[in-house]
Amino acid sequence: MQIDLRNTCVLVTGASRGIGAAIARAMGSAGARVAVHYREHRAQAETLAAQIGHGAEIFQADLSVADECADLWSAVVARFGQLDTLVNNAAVAISSALDSAIDPWVKDWDTTLATNLRAPGILCKLAVAHFADRGGGRIINISSRAAFRGDQPHYLAYAASKAGLVALTRSIARGFGKSGVLAFNVAPGFTRTEMAGEFISQYGEEYATSDIALTRLTEPQDIAPLVVFLASGLADHATGCTIDVNAASYVH
Repeated sequence: MQIDLRNTCVLVTGASRGIGAAIARAMGSAGARVAVHYREHRAQAETLAAQIGHGAEIFQADLSVADECADLWSAVVARFGQLDTLVNNAAVAISSALDSAIDPWVKDWDTTLATNLRAPGILCKLAVAHFADRGGGRIINISSRAAFRGDQPHYLAYAASKAGLVALTRSIARGFGKSGVLAFNVAPGFTRTEMAGEFISQYGEEYATSDIALTRLTEPQDIAPLVVFLASGLADHATGCTIDVNAASYVH
């Protein structure tokens, strides 16, 4: 089945690399016009937008700053005229030891929650209103298996933020379905990205692969087609669901 997203506009946060870049590329391949959000990797975002084509453009914002989240949404809508799908992918995973001093630990916690949960919350708030006015739209939040099985002690804030994202998605699905707003979670397991490099350096690749049921780590390209499928409208009655992509490392 060939999914056709022509005449639709999609915002993908954290799209300059990793899972976000794969999602943005796949959305473009299906014909969507893609807003490629980035925080600091401008050159990578520019290259990606040029590869995608179909009028893809780049938009910069630091999502740990609340005002920049709202400004990002406004800038994309002003430029594109509409949005049909929001993909909240941007996230940080900060290694923060529990025995560290309280001030740096709290700073890491606040940065993680601001980027991984508050920013999607702001963008979802704006998306719900926009989609309801337009007769519908789809939100796809990239959570994590850590939301369900937890994470290492150095990544407590990451797991907590991703669990909050799951609840946010379910609440939107339940609250706004009759307005045509659909919301989905995709929960990857450990995925080979640049962001995962610190974890691999800290714990080793053998640790990362020790509990998966398949022969290789999940790649961004394993996740992107599923997000495109959810954006297509072919799975709207699965609104509120969480779809695991973790090589059976966590099954629930």
